[in-house]
Amino acid sequence: MRLPRLNGKVALITGAARGQGAAEARLFAQEGAKVVLADVSDQEGSAVAAEIAEAGGDALYVHLDVTNEGDWDRAIQSAVSTFGKIDILVNNAGIWRRGHVLETSSEQWDLVLGVNAKGVFLGTKAAIPEMRKAGGGSIINISSTAGLVGSRTSSAYSASKGAVRIFTKSTAIQYAAEGIRANSIHPGPIDTDMGDQVWPDADSRERAVARTAIARMGTAQDIAYGALYLASDESSFVTGAELVIDGGLTAQ
Repeated sequence: MRLPRLNGKVALITGAARGQGAAEARLFAQEGAKVVLADVSDQEGSAVAAEIAEAGGDALYVHLDVTNEGDWDRAIQSAVSTFGKIDILVNNAGIWRRGHVLETSSEQWDLVLGVNAKGVFLGTKAAIPEMRKAGGGSIINISSTAGLVGSRTSSAYSASKGAVRIFTKSTAIQYAAEGIRANSIHPGPIDTDMGDQVWPDADSRERAVARTAIARMGTAQDIAYGALYLASDESSFVTGAELVIDGGLTAQ
């Protein structure tokens, strides 16, 4: 009988109230992790944590605005005071806004970069001291295929996800000697609430599917399994890497 893949580990996941983050939280808990779910949607996040607990897992919900450094300090301390340590951080929270360069206001740019890029920076900065105490850890940053290639629909989102990609590599090489790994995941078209914003109707979804080689939208579970691998000791020799989960979109 195999041990759960995250047995004995503590994971903090942002944007965990629904969609991809909730899928990651459920899967991590099933694989033995104690899970801290962080979000600004308190009612939904608390419900997911309660669901995990009812299924026999260990879960804690904390309120976290990822752009707020004080919120990060409080979330990390809540996790450590409840579960004793932090082994895994999944910087999953993100937002998307449509707009070509000339259509993007400075306020919209700051909003998207604030959540998607600054949030990853603040989370990484807050988690590393506790990972040092734990003897190492795994940081998983959710980027996008929009962080690998240009976007026809959103300048700010693509810029933010490109920032996440390179920031992840800098983190990886700066802290590898301390046993702290950092990797990025690059989802393609995924069927989530954010996906409904990007592809709001049947025609746009068909076009997104047509760009993939596998000819379907991805699921939140597809991304969660990628995050599970990077969180586990199975990926102990993997850092600074880009895990592209896009149905073959960027291979063409």
